[in-house]
Amino acid sequence: MTSPGHSWEHPPEAPVLEKNDVHVWKASLDLNSSELDCLRQTLATDEQKRAERFRFKKHRDRFIVGRGVLRTILGMYLDRHPDQFRFRYTQYGKPELSVEADDLSFNLSHSRDLALYAVTQKREIGVDVEFIREDINLLGIAKRFFSEREYAQLQALPRSCQLQTFFDCWTRKEAFIKAKGEGFSLPLHQFDVSITPGLPAALLRTEWNPDEAALWSLNSFAPAPGYAAALAVEGKHWNLRNWIFDSAYPQ
Repeated sequence: MTSPGHSWEHPPEAPVLEKNDVHVWKASLDLNSSELDCLRQTLATDEQKRAERFRFKKHRDRFIVGRGVLRTILGMYLDRHPDQFRFRYTQYGKPELSVEADDLSFNLSHSRDLALYAVTQKREIGVDVEFIREDINLLGIAKRFFSEREYAQLQALPRSCQLQTFFDCWTRKEAFIKAKGEGFSLPLHQFDVSITPGLPAALLRTEWNPDEAALWSLNSFAPAPGYAAALAVEGKHWNLRNWIFDSAYPQ
């Protein structure tokens, strides 16, 4: 298993996803008006209506780009035009592909103007990205949402290490609950992830299953300066490639 975030490449025109592959894409959500219009045309009616409900144009445009890029990426793997498939949603709102393409698993996350997309086959996957903000009460948030062990470890660190460690912990926990597909119905304090700076990301323990930690892989990475991100993948034996999405790719 390679470590994400070390090398971002431009993909081939038709990327191939083998059985044990995991592909992570990064994309900018700030595109020009012509690129935005192209991506808007790929959205389904329900997605276009959802976009119109955003009050501010910036948020509306970023939703359009985020969904349009997702459709473009998935279309590369499915060899279909981005507007030729539909999503279904779990009871917790997680999007999935319709039955004819259910071998393909994916997840997406965005923060500020950066989006990440993770794609694999026949295994659960979650990804989270966060812009590292300094204007937050990180210990207060950690006390509320982290496990007792994580909070104690964060509090004991030098203040110079706390901000990065907080976001590393947060993204690992978010990526895991997104991979599980249960959203915040799965309380963040009911499981532990590794938090010690310099040690690999890992799921350490869950309250509901003593064997759960052995079923997952976690990875932390920095997709761009000022951002923290994490990837949660079901299983231990997979190969990672990191791709840069280019809005000029054929649609």
